[in-house]
Amino acid sequence: MNFADVNEIKICYEIYGEGYPLILVHGFGAKKESWIAQIGSLSKHFKVITFDNRGAGKSDRPDEPFTMEVFADDIKGFMDFFKIEKAHVMGWSLGGMIVQHFALKYPERINKIVLIHTNYKGAGGELYKKMRLDELELLKQDPAKVFWQGARIGYIHAFRKEMEANPKKKFHGLWSAEDLIRESTIDPPTSRDIENQAHALDTHNTLERLSEIKNQTLLLAASHDRLCPKSVMVEMHERMPNSILKVIEKAGHSSPLSRAPEVNQIIIDFLKD
Repeated sequence: MNFADVNEIKICYEIYGEGYPLILVHGFGAKKESWIAQIGSLSKHFKVITFDNRGAGKSDRPDEPFTMEVFADDIKGFMDFFKIEKAHVMGWSLGGMIVQHFALKYPERINKIVLIHTNYKGAGGELYKKMRLDELELLKQDPAKVFWQGARIGYIHAFRKEMEANPKKKFHGLWSAEDLIRESTIDPPTSRDIENQAHALDTHNTLERLSEIKNQTLLLAASHDRLCPKSVMVEMHERMPNSILKVIEKAGHSSPLSRAPEVNQIIIDFLKD
């Protein structure tokens, strides 16, 4: 277990592989282990650095409302800790929102950007917060039920049925439904963590500033994403002058898991181009 001293808190991190640094930023109520399907593939080409955001996983959890600026400063402090002047930075969902703010505040610290299933606005923040808070109560008694409820949003129907038919099946040789259920019970967020993260989500709106992000950016959308719709990422692409948009067909918000080989190859091709 590794910790970095960042902005007066301890951030838990892991490093995989060698080469040019690639920093991965996870989503709302998640933790660094959510990148389970990316680490092996990407670390063959890059030094992959994952970490738990403040208020998540094994990192410190200060009980105060978080802001996007604080999250962005944490990435900068994290890079300073490792003396990394510049890196590729990738974010998924809330992580993608954080990366937008980091790019706007510290553009000189980023080479290329990857934004996966994200939004320019924290739309539906209150509804999503309520959903996560409800899940926390149920997680104590029935983590499997929580997972299958969330699967209705993260995965398309056909893939969900395949998981349900064989929860032990290792998809792409990387993970199973049982693995994800078990992982969800380790270092879960508290209700206060959810409240504090949601504060940042509620204040997020970069729509009018997207044109300021000049870095080469890959936008990854999913055809059936109900949390961060494809239409939103199309609009982001239209406003970001140096972006390309790729759509993962027949996939939902969790396409980095369900469609890992395709997603990983798109990311590698973009970053190595």
